[in-house]
Formats: sequence, C-alpha cells, structure tokens
Amino acid sequence: MNEVSSAATAVLLFCFLFMMFVNLFVIRSKEQQLVSRLAYRTDRSLRARAVERFKRYAWLYQHLSDMLETLRMSILPSTFASISAMLLLVGLASGGIFFQSIKGTLLFGLLLGSLPYTVLRSLLVHRRMQTQMDFLPAVELFYQCYLITGERQIRIALQRTVEERRLLGPMQAVFEQLYRNLSVRGDDEASLRLLSASLGHLWADYFVHILRVALAEGVSVSDSLKELLTDMRKARRASEQERNRLLEIRVANFSPLLFLALFIGINLRYNKDNSYVYYVIDPMGRDMLLNAAVLIFGSFLMGLWLSRKKM
Repeated sequence: MNEVSSAATAVLLFCFLFMMFVNLFVIRSKEQQLVSRLAYRTDRSLRARAVERFKRYAWLYQHLSDMLETLRMSILPSTFASISAMLLLVGLASGGIFFQSIKGTLLFGLLLGSLPYTVLRSLLVHRRMQTQMDFLPAVELFYQCYLITGERQIRIALQRTVEERRLLGPMQAVFEQLYRNLSVRGDDEASLRLLSASLGHLWADYFVHILRVALAEGVSVSDSLKELLTDMRKARRASEQERNRLLEIRVANFSPLLFLALFIGINLRYNKDNSYVYYVIDPMGRDMLLNAAVLIFGSFLMGLWLSRKKM
C-alpha cells in the first residue's frame, strides 16, 4: 500500500470513528437530558461541560457567535470550534503520514484547522461587498420612513422600512435581522454590533452610532441622518473605485491557485508517470506542494486582510 492510499485510509478511518463516537455520544446525551428533565437535574454531560468550558473564552466565543449570526448560519460556536478541532486532528494525522516530517505535520494540520474560519471570513467579505452599493438607497428609504413616522421611534421606522420591501439585494435581510434583534433580543448594543459586522465599512459605523444615540436617548436624529446621506452621496464615486479595487484583490487571491493547477495539469498531461513520482513519491516534491499550499493560503489571508482595510 503506497503512502497516498495509507493517508486516505487513515483519514477515512479517523472520520468514521469520530462520527460513530459522536452519534453514540449524542444518543447518550439525549437520554441523560430526558432523565435530568424528569428528575429536575442540571445537564452535566460531557458535551455540556465542554461548551461551558469553551464559553470561558468570552472574546473567542463572542467573536464566533457574532460572525455566525451575521451570516445567518444556524451553527453554534461550540460546534464550529469542534469542527475546526476535528479538521486540525485530521490534518495532523494525514500530514504526518503523507509528508513524514514535523514541518509537514504541523503546517498541514494548521491549514486544515484554520480552513473553516477562513471560509467563514471569505463569506463575510463577499456578503459585505454585496451590500456596499445598496447601503445608500437603504439609508435613504429608512430616512423617509423615519420622517413619515414622526421622528419618534427607531423601531417603528425600521418596521415600516422592512414592511415596504423596497430594499435592494441583501439589504432586506440585513434590516430584517436588525429589526428582529431589536424587537426580541433585548440587547440593543449587541444588535447594533451585528449590523456593523454585517456591513463592515465606515458609513455603517456612522449609521450604527446614530441609531445608538436615538435608541439610548430617544432624541430626533433626522439632522444626523440627512448629513450622513449628503456625505455618502458625495463619496459614492470614491466608493465605486474602492469596490473595483476590492474586485482586483479577490481576482489576485485566486490567480496563484489557478496557475498552480495549470502548471501541475500540464505536467500530468505530457508526463504522467514522472509527474506522479515527483509530486507524490519524492519527498522533495511533496514538500514543494506543501510550500505552495502554504504560500497560496497565506496570500488568500492577506487578500482578506486587505479587503477588510479597504472597506
């Protein structure tokens, strides 16, 4: 059995065992929860204790919770952390078998372990880019509804804005989430923080600050909204240029991966046997593929960081 099949077998065996233990654990936890409800006992299962221990890292738990709720994903932060930890273990196991070096084990484990968070951040950046151009019309509609409702209640203006259903693109879902959180959540600051995380640019921070003042003090903010709209209209051309730069950054992120796939594909097309020996059997070839993966992953992270700075 060659190293590739050994690595695949190890990964499949690990995933199978993990899924089996998780299913058994879930069944056992459900039984204990039913017993605890009948006996009025608190949930002291291993999963509950692990979640409570994870919640002690308040900054990390809050960060993941806000990001998942911003993307409207029905995944608990503890579940997301468990998936990342599982991928980290799979990466460490398969990296040790395939690369047979400490460098390959650690780097491949870190790549797989950080993959879920990287995908989450890229989805968030994509969502923010979709909402950038539609933010100005959304604020204009909210300003009109705010004036119509008598400049009294932000929640009433938000309700009318949502019920109008004239918001463009994903802005409808963003404002619906804000109105739902302000009505049900009971924590205005957390609801506004989620709005700022959903949009992710400077104008959104100004808009959130205006809403925060209106909710906390109950004063009219029509002048502030009018001034914000005036400034946004003046800066609209500059924001379109920034959007083009963000598109260039995203294209540049995927270009190294495309060139690597093209280069390997050409070698496999014209010299399949030697390419397989060099890329898979030879340790230097595997190390080259690992270095390429690390560099591409690093360039992708740099692109996400630059996108965040540009917004």
